Amino acid sequence: MKLATVKDRDAEKVCVSTPFGFMPVEGVNAQFNRGWPCDMLTLIQSGKLEELNKWYCSGGQRELATLKDQAIPSDQVEFAPLYRRPRKIWGIGLNYREHAADLSEKAPVTEPASFMKPDTTIIGHEDYVEIPLQSERTTAEGELGIIIGRKCKDVERKEWLSVVAGFTTIIDITAEDILRKNPRYLTMSKSFDTFFSFGPLLLTPDEIEDVMRLNVATVINGQAHARNVVARMTFPPDFLVSFHSRIMTMLPGDIISTGTPGAVPISQGDTVECWIDGFEPLINPVKDLRNVKTWDDRSKH
Repeated sequence: MKLATVKDRDAEKVCVSTPFGFMPVEGVNAQFNRGWPCDMLTLIQSGKLEELNKWYCSGGQRELATLKDQAIPSDQVEFAPLYRRPRKIWGIGLNYREHAADLSEKAPVTEPASFMKPDTTIIGHEDYVEIPLQSERTTAEGELGIIIGRKCKDVERKEWLSVVAGFTTIIDITAEDILRKNPRYLTMSKSFDTFFSFGPLLLTPDEIEDVMRLNVATVINGQAHARNVVARMTFPPDFLVSFHSRIMTMLPGDIISTGTPGAVPISQGDTVECWIDGFEPLINPVKDLRNVKTWDDRSKH
């Protein structure tokens, strides 16, 4: 099953992606006397996502076809982030050796180079990434995201999928010049507003035949800047889920952004995308706040 969060006036609501558009879960509830949460994070935290997916896979998809006239056409939908208040966002640095070479750094080989990001960085599909006033070299990174589906601790690698709600596309942003000043500035370089885009779709694990075979690409202005396959990660998804669950309890809605095949510098007017096999592209235009400030200053005179 493929899910999205779409904007509906002042609300953001979960929809099921179908061949005929996006069907709001609230409409499914009304038509079929169900009680599934209509907010994505609540749906995940309640444990009802698995129940909804079982319904979808065991006949619900056919039932949805009877509601075609209630679906939002794909060309009219406006996406929001999948949700806005995860308890934790884990990022993984230098998880592809090739990306480490881009930064002239040695890739970690014993433990992942993990870091955390605040939820105030979150934006969604087609929202602006804003280059902050403090940075003269900001980069964007396409990544595969893992969304945790249940509270878990000390997960065995072979059991990792049992705690995963789904996967998504992510664009992680870094003020690279700040990071290069001192590696201890990693948190600052990763934490500016608009520095984490995710969505527009969540794919449940049954939608992906083999996660390890997924190609992930960072794309700038329509051209793939860097591309790699998940199997070439130093620390693959099963390891990342198990490893981080041994550090701290993982909670429903927690996100692990698994690392990028390559970062690309971005500037005013660029469009950055994350492409992953089987997913709709995640797309974000770029705005440089220094340009905005210059324009505002000029307009005052």
